[in-house]
Amino acid sequence: MTVHSTIGILGAGQVGRAVADKAVRHGHEVHIGNSRGPETLKAVVEQLGPKAHAVTAEEAAQPDLVFLAVPFFAVPDLTGVTDWSGKTVVDTTNQFAAANPWRGRYDVGDLTGSEWIAERLPGARIVKAFNTLFAEFIAADPQHEEGCQVVFYAGDDADAKAAVAGLLDEFGFAALDLGGLREGGRLMQLDGPLSARHFLLQNAS
Repeated sequence: MTVHSTIGILGAGQVGRAVADKAVRHGHEVHIGNSRGPETLKAVVEQLGPKAHAVTAEEAAQPDLVFLAVPFFAVPDLTGVTDWSGKTVVDTTNQFAAANPWRGRYDVGDLTGSEWIAERLPGARIVKAFNTLFAEFIAADPQHEEGCQVVFYAGDDADAKAAVAGLLDEFGFAALDLGGLREGGRLMQLDGPLSARHFLLQNAS
């Protein structure tokens, strides 16, 4: 399994910041970027600490492992920011058509959201994860007296899934594999049976 010492994060909203915090706390260098430029992220990286770096969107897309934490409808803008071939991209998005407030559902036809994203980031190895959790559950300590916070994940590339599962384990979550982007994605995506559902894996007694 590949160890990713540097992690890219596209998007600096609540989810992006929560993932960045988990990563730096576990010793990873984080390159976090957004559409508005690194100068807008100075306060964010100061709070995250010295392992976090504010960069352009293009620079955030350079590592081999990138978390996609932008609004779903903004994904087409990322098509040309890098050569996505071979990169592991963790899709944390939900198919909202508009933001502030989040509302509506972006029409992707018969595809799951992650399949639609895969078409727009050619060559990327997409793994769906974190989208079923509210951001505060990602930011919080995943270890509880009652058990461990579950994070579902799905993808079509075995190596990419193994890398993401390893990272989720490192962060302290209970990673549960739901299969491919088609079947797993339908369970996890907006309005799916697992959307906004929060589970704990009980500790063995």
